[in-house]
Amino acid sequence: MIDYSVFMMGNPMDADAAQKAYAKAQVSEIMPFSQFVKHIADHNGVFTRGTVKGVIADMCECLVEMLMEGKKVQLAELGNFWISLGSEGAEDLKKFTETNITAVNIVFTPGEDFQNLRSRAAFNPVASRIAQAATLKAEKAGQGTVDLDAAKGKTPAADTSENA
Repeated sequence: MIDYSVFMMGNPMDADAAQKAYAKAQVSEIMPFSQFVKHIADHNGVFTRGTVKGVIADMCECLVEMLMEGKKVQLAELGNFWISLGSEGAEDLKKFTETNITAVNIVFTPGEDFQNLRSRAAFNPVASRIAQAATLKAEKAGQGTVDLDAAKGKTPAADTSENA
């Protein structure tokens, strides 16, 4: 089940366009590497956690090695990995040097096991993280209502001082 929240967002390509409602996936849990390795090992009783961990670690090391050699690595159902570069522009080709390169990025395109996930997914609408935090804070403070606009920074919080 994929939890999601709905947000109003503008179009970055058209600042004058009206905002529209869009979904954002909410992470339900961060699964550490060791837990993921155990999950894999539990699925396939043939390989121990140590074996699974070793294979994944070696794969990562070898993947980086191949990418640094300029290769595109195809990992079948997992997908493809290759390198792209970030750079600062130079006035002309002669003035461009290696120092203009600012980043080495890994590009990943998913393989067939990761395609068409929409047809396999089930969705669960949930409140945004901000709304969840504001509700918990109000509940702990014994308040019966929550000002979501204030929590989201859309309106200034009400001044409760005597001079207001």
